[in-house]
Amino acid sequence: MNNIRHLNKLMVFVAVAQKGSFTQAAQTLGITKSAASQHIRQLESAMGMRVLNRSTRGVSLTALGEKLLLRCQLLEDQVEQVFAEIANASGDPQGRFAVTFPHSLEMDVVIPALEQLCNEYPRLEPVLIASDNTLDLIANQLDVALHVGALPDSSYRAMPVGTMTEIFCATPRYLNRHAVPQTLADLAQHRWIATAWQTPQVSLRMAENPQPIYLNLNPFARVSSLPSALALALRHLGLVLLPDVIAKPLLKQGEMVQVLEGITGPQWPIFSVHAYGGEKPIHISRFNQLICRYFALL
Repeated sequence: MNNIRHLNKLMVFVAVAQKGSFTQAAQTLGITKSAASQHIRQLESAMGMRVLNRSTRGVSLTALGEKLLLRCQLLEDQVEQVFAEIANASGDPQGRFAVTFPHSLEMDVVIPALEQLCNEYPRLEPVLIASDNTLDLIANQLDVALHVGALPDSSYRAMPVGTMTEIFCATPRYLNRHAVPQTLADLAQHRWIATAWQTPQVSLRMAENPQPIYLNLNPFARVSSLPSALALALRHLGLVLLPDVIAKPLLKQGEMVQVLEGITGPQWPIFSVHAYGGEKPIHISRFNQLICRYFALL
């Protein structure tokens, strides 16, 4: 199927979705309202599903429309990148590109972002350091560090790229053996696999109450890295507090089950940190952009 012919319709869809109005989108694109509406009808016909809900108050995205918008924004990024590369053809990025990041972001955020970055800049030579410890940019000759949690005072530049929330998970087999916790008191009786940064007194939040509550848990095992905690949990040895970016694929595949869905652990901001004092190199800006996009797709 030749889907390239739908590119123009996709760009109209992005404008309508972002403006929340066919009229405003048409004005932005320099076309008529009826032409914008026709593009969307043709797009929905080609896909066989609705991407927008229409009402007298305006338009809103369907579930499919939300996913499509994120994909289209990635496509827009690439179009902008083409023109940026043409304008900076003599400065095509090349050579070593070193990044450090926590294990929780490796598979579903960093690797996809880096794959796209290397497709766009094939002369880059990536160096990846997965570590749950904070590594200094200068001392470790790093270009970018993805940092979890509050930023220390420093001369480095930083931008927020996403957030992650810890949630309680366990395998179905573990829960069959030990019963599913129904209350916080039940939770405290279960075997807990703790990472190095998690303390026995855990800060929790309930969906209906934004104020934190504190629960004392008894670690069954302590590990120095997230992969070790996950490996023990997947062997049915206990509950684990997992970042949602790690947990979501496992929950979807049925390998893990979320415990006490209305209760979450700490929420952590994620920052991209670099040491460039002036304007960032184009591949650094693009990497940050891709990290934000892949966070949004989770």
